[in-house]
Amino acid sequence: MTVVLGAVGMSCVGARVAARATRAPTTPELVQRAAHRAAHLPDPVACPRCWRPAVNTSWQIQFSGTLDTSVDAQMYEIDMFNNSKDVVDGLHAAGRMVVCYVSAGSVENWRPDAGSFPASVVGKGLDGWPGERWLDIQKRRVLRPAMQARVDLCAQKGFDGIEFDNVDAWSNKTGFPLSRLDQLKYNLMLANMAHTAGLSVGLKNDLEQVKDLLPYFDFHIDEECFQWKECDRLQPFIDAGKPVFEIEYRLDTADFCPQANALDFNSLKKKLKLDAWREPCR
Repeated sequence: MTVVLGAVGMSCVGARVAARATRAPTTPELVQRAAHRAAHLPDPVACPRCWRPAVNTSWQIQFSGTLDTSVDAQMYEIDMFNNSKDVVDGLHAAGRMVVCYVSAGSVENWRPDAGSFPASVVGKGLDGWPGERWLDIQKRRVLRPAMQARVDLCAQKGFDGIEFDNVDAWSNKTGFPLSRLDQLKYNLMLANMAHTAGLSVGLKNDLEQVKDLLPYFDFHIDEECFQWKECDRLQPFIDAGKPVFEIEYRLDTADFCPQANALDFNSLKKKLKLDAWREPCR
């Protein structure tokens, strides 16, 4: 700046999918849907064929270095552009589920589709990430074709899910006057695009909008919630039976793993460069 389960895992996932497919909406969900309609927000797109990870799902995330496919994890998250369908197929053959990483809130000048973003939607640079600039998420009609192409490519390569990064632009200095509602509408567009393509979808950060986004997303990927003492905001995902995949870069495992395990988070200690090294809490 996110691999098929064994027979037992897959049967559990299948049971959860079936249960969700038949479950009637709860009263809070109905109230939330009514509020969304009042704000002209779309309903969640149903995806009964999507993979639904269990709350306790081991995982690996690697974006740099030679991909280490020997890590004993049920889920791998890898970069979409940098990995071929053959890599995804190989992970599936080894019993892994695979999530593709794309940035949805920024343009990275080294990506093959960087030219798809006109200058009018390109804003300030992301601190600490040379060559990466924020996008004007108010311009959903302009951004949608490029994002749809990324979702389609993820599906074509055989990934099981997708993580959209940088979907908290509204709380950053982007160069654009973004509102909470702008971000909400953009994130809902992305989630519904993913489900329409048959992909499970993960929310990255954007903790302030977790309650509004929860019905649309299947899991959460968080960075440093223990470092910043904000993990309580992720509890709605666990309560809904949806996993939290969490990363700490600076804390020692002894300083966060006991709490992570108690919260039923799938937490890892990783290096900021997100190479193969990992130290899981469980």
